[in-house]
Amino acid sequence: MATYEEIYGKRVDVLDTDPTLNSSYEGQVWYNSTTGTLKSLVNFGAWYASTPQIVGGYSQGAAGTAEALISVGRDKYPGPPPSSRTTGDAEEWNGTGWGTAATNPNAWAFQATCGTQTAAITACGTLNGVTYQSGSTKYDGTSWTSNPSLPTISEAFNQFGTQTASIGFGGGTPSGYPAAAFTGDGEGWTAGPNLSNDKRYGTGCTGTSTAGIAFGGQAPTNSTVEELDGTTWTSGTAMPTTGHNMPTGVGSQSSAFALPGVMPSTTSTFKYDGTTWTADASTATPRSGRLSSGGTQTSCVLAGAPSNGTATEEYTFGINTVTGAAWATGGALNTGRNGLGASGTQTAGLAAGGNLGPSKVDNSEEYDGTSWTEGDNLTTARGELAAAGNSPQTASLVFGGTTSSAPDNPGITNASEEYNGTSWSSGNVMNYSSRNLGGLGVQTSAVSAGGLGPPTYLATTGEYDGTNWTAGTSLPAGLQDNQGMTGVSQTQGLLAGGEGPPGAATTATLEYDGTNWTAGGSLPATVYGNGAAGIQTAALSFGGNGDKTATQGYDGTAWSTRPSLATGRIRVGGLGTNTAALAVGGLTSPGAVQTLTEEFTSNTETATAKTLTTS
Repeated sequence: MATYEEIYGKRVDVLDTDPTLNSSYEGQVWYNSTTGTLKSLVNFGAWYASTPQIVGGYSQGAAGTAEALISVGRDKYPGPPPSSRTTGDAEEWNGTGWGTAATNPNAWAFQATCGTQTAAITACGTLNGVTYQSGSTKYDGTSWTSNPSLPTISEAFNQFGTQTASIGFGGGTPSGYPAAAFTGDGEGWTAGPNLSNDKRYGTGCTGTSTAGIAFGGQAPTNSTVEELDGTTWTSGTAMPTTGHNMPTGVGSQSSAFALPGVMPSTTSTFKYDGTTWTADASTATPRSGRLSSGGTQTSCVLAGAPSNGTATEEYTFGINTVTGAAWATGGALNTGRNGLGASGTQTAGLAAGGNLGPSKVDNSEEYDGTSWTEGDNLTTARGELAAAGNSPQTASLVFGGTTSSAPDNPGITNASEEYNGTSWSSGNVMNYSSRNLGGLGVQTSAVSAGGLGPPTYLATTGEYDGTNWTAGTSLPAGLQDNQGMTGVSQTQGLLAGGEGPPGAATTATLEYDGTNWTAGGSLPATVYGNGAAGIQTAALSFGGNGDKTATQGYDGTAWSTRPSLATGRIRVGGLGTNTAALAVGGLTSPGAVQTLTEEFTSNTETATAKTLTTS
């Protein structure tokens, strides 16, 4: 009998501890003499929690890949009134988060969708769970346009293929569950090729118009499979369960992946190789109803759930365990405060000043990645100040704010202070006085913007070169509570959100190049008093008014969702990068000052050994 070494060219090592793993160990087998186990680094499939959708719900349509997906239509039952339970909400997935997209003109759920994120097509649907539809639309990556209607109305219709070569079939009509199918070319519909099974309501499907597959479904619940060769449907190997009665599907005809939604919910998934179905890793969250999905057997995304559910999961197949991005509780501040100045990094952060109820504090604390330690105090206690947030812990800058306990306005200041890692000292005064302002940059290249200089919402901007403040280009309009500012210097700044007169929150994003403020991609929702971290082309915005928990990521063009804070708060301090940030302190309703620190960490991957067993 041949040995393992003779077959694979590698020996089975005997080790007393597992080695430090990396990709070079893939396929290697070793025996751990301490635990008495045979181990190897082999590929495996697993799901992990990812970034939530902006608008939740089920009975969604989707088209695209694991890195670029368009999701369209929602059924929000049992949330809103029956007369408005379905919507045409649409969102784009970029492989990391969900961003806003143009709303579909049809406020329908169950829009059978296929194609790509930049060339998708929808077919049929249902309005408010009652009225079946025959309409069709097309998406070009920017806007939706009408397409000729199908010859039939249908709910839980099904469609696979491309925008210019698709197959739509099955579903439910007022008179039953027909076997009818239609071929779409992006300009209209022709009859056929019809199914061999007339019970394809909410079936899973994937593939092309010449090599497609349909599996599972309702009316009644079934496990049957049909495959299309472009002309004829033939029976395929049945699924191992009838539980997938409203699945979603990704992949191809010979490499399909059946995912939840199911009525009632399930976590089970199955892979198909063209001949055999095999159970695969379960999703973390039980799901029901048709959901948004895209990808392949080795990389895919799944999103949505009833009751406005926004949960998203991603699937990977490889040697690594992926831990999804998340906020986690860090060390608490020694002195709670909101409206503070924050700067530094996740492992070397700084928090200075702020409001403690009506009082202002001079406390300055340093963070080492685990806990906060009291440092040298500011020369003057003040709150509602700003910081050059990208400054390192050892060379920071704070400015503006108010020194008055109550009311705040008499103490509004233009003072600035510099920190050298040991002590604070007074710097030159700003070119204007302001509280509830925003700041960005570093100690030698900082920007202040907006704020409140009663009774005015200020549009004023200041620039600091390490010695003096000078006037910069004014904002397009006055803002206060615009703490959502970040950037590495005066020429690469970002401002997200803020409150403009008459007290209205904004979705506006402004980018600063040292000369002009220009509009960037809008936030998906209005916000002020939010924290920010990162740089102009890779930033985070988090928290804000109304105890918001939402976190958004910016890529220099558009915002998309990220995992939410555990605790929503306004006037929260933000620092760090878009992959390793801190949310510090803040204020929760109805006026509770926080000591809480939350740490944001992006996706991490760790090579993971598997124990080999016999069966």
